[in-house]
Amino acid sequence: MNFDLQLYWALFLRRLPVMALFVLIGVAGGIVAAFKLPETYETSARLLVEAPQIPDNMVVSTVQTGATEQLDIIEQRLLTRANLIDIANRFRVFPDIRQMEPDAVVSKMRSSTRIRRSAGREQATLMTISFSSHSGRIAADVVNEYVTLVLQENARFRTSRAESTLSFFEQEVQRLGQELDRQSTAIATFKSENAEALPEEQSYRLGRQTLLQERLSRLERDLRALQSQRQDFLRIFETTGRISSIEGIGRRRSPEEERLIVARAELENARSVYSDQSPRVIRLQAMVDRLEAVVAAQTAAGLTGEGGEVSPEQALLDATLSQIDNQIATLDSDIADTTEELDGLQRAISQSAANGIQLASLERDYQMIQTRYNAAVANLNQARMSERIESTAQGQRVSVIENASVPQVPTGPNRSKVAALGAVAGIGLAAAYFVLLELLNRNIRSPGELTGRFNITPITTIPHMRARDGRLVRRRRLLGVSFVLATALLPALWSSPGLDRSQFPAGQMPGATGTN
Repeated sequence: MNFDLQLYWALFLRRLPVMALFVLIGVAGGIVAAFKLPETYETSARLLVEAPQIPDNMVVSTVQTGATEQLDIIEQRLLTRANLIDIANRFRVFPDIRQMEPDAVVSKMRSSTRIRRSAGREQATLMTISFSSHSGRIAADVVNEYVTLVLQENARFRTSRAESTLSFFEQEVQRLGQELDRQSTAIATFKSENAEALPEEQSYRLGRQTLLQERLSRLERDLRALQSQRQDFLRIFETTGRISSIEGIGRRRSPEEERLIVARAELENARSVYSDQSPRVIRLQAMVDRLEAVVAAQTAAGLTGEGGEVSPEQALLDATLSQIDNQIATLDSDIADTTEELDGLQRAISQSAANGIQLASLERDYQMIQTRYNAAVANLNQARMSERIESTAQGQRVSVIENASVPQVPTGPNRSKVAALGAVAGIGLAAAYFVLLELLNRNIRSPGELTGRFNITPITTIPHMRARDGRLVRRRRLLGVSFVLATALLPALWSSPGLDRSQFPAGQMPGATGTN
């Protein structure tokens, strides 16, 4: 599409009066607004987040909130609805605050408040609180109240967190202490109920078992020896009728007894060489049996004396057998006691493994609770030191570098900027008027538009010719309308009431000199 510069220049000249009217209205409105806007006062206070006075390598505070995060929390709690309404009512920030809705008060307070923070690596963390109002005194009072709330909130925030941490670890130490007591009681009860089968005495029981087994073997060996000795006494007495030879009392033996002793010796020697079916062994055994029968007959003949009295041999035999029986009874009792103790040891040894597993589980739980208890006690001590640091304001804190002062010179509005904005607005309206007419006008006004719309090439074009009188009338009409509008709008703007700065958000007030 070909751009006809001559056509648009002609259109610009034709529409210039109306566009000039829009520019004039904008400039006039800007000038009137610059003079009618009320004066505003703004003041600010600066705060600094100080590092802890006690180094972290000595005592670590339990409040581990970063400076930036802490300021964010304080800002959100500072600009709560209740705080803003209370401050606005206390200092009568707005002249008509009694007639304002609470939501409007909160909105205007937030729009008039500016909070800026600056922080960086190896840089101090600063916070600047500003407030703008129609009165310098009100602005200073509001900012100082903000500062007071920030300091109180910072102290309350850190102290409450330190106290909460301390309270938690106190409860944890008490709870773990009670668990330790219960576990200790369970271990003591288990040991008392299984005192005979505890794993720590297993080595003693094994050693005791070995000793008792050796003792039992010795007792059984002694018992068998006594039993054999008793049988020998009876057999000899039954054979010879005397036991004096056993007791070592010198007495003359009969020939049959001498021959019996020799025959028994030969029989023993033969059995050590030949088997029991050997003729020699059989012959010697028959001779021993015959001699034993003879000796027994002789013993029976001389066993009882005159008048039925017991012979000395029988009395000695009875005494000897009684002594041997007492020893055998003692050995039987010792063997029974040793066997019973061995059975008990065997049961304890068998139960010791299971008891050891259960006891190890109880002691392992106890050690785990003890470890947690020791850690909780260490944390409790640290929490107590931290609570002491925070309560005495020795930790990280917010301090005031500069309080808000009452401004003596208004900070706004910037009247020249307001007037310039009015002129820019007028020029924008004029440009919008020109573009709108172009978008709405669908008439063909040049040969280029004729060719572009119908795809034809005209031989010649005849422009629309207006009478000179008609153009003069149209221009006079436009000038008259412009004059009437100008004379009507300028007095209306000048007589309008002053603009309320609270209607504009902070930093967006026309002509405001403050920066965010």
